[in-house]
Amino acid sequence: MTETTPEEIHRAKLNLETAQMPWTDMQRYFASGAALYVSPELDLVEVGYQMSVDNAGQIGQWMAAGAFGKVSDEQASLWLEQDAMLWAVVVSPWVLVQPVTQG
Repeated sequence: MTETTPEEIHRAKLNLETAQMPWTDMQRYFASGAALYVSPELDLVEVGYQMSVDNAGQIGQWMAAGAFGKVSDEQASLWLEQDAMLWAVVVSPWVLVQPVTQG
């Protein structure tokens, strides 16, 4: 029998705390500077995990690639206009948001 590692437990906990929410419910986090964009190409739970363990190297790579960072004013306006649904997970003090993709 394989034992579950602490890392697997941590990722599973983050996965359970992930939910779809309308952007209108998350605007207050954007206004306070706490909303972080996660590209649809990335795994939201994995990004949350790397944030929670402070993996600055990986986070820096995602930021340099434009796949992760603060939600821009333009993105926030577009999501508001589209009444967008987003995946969200809290990694205190941040709220990571990722557009819901069809498929």
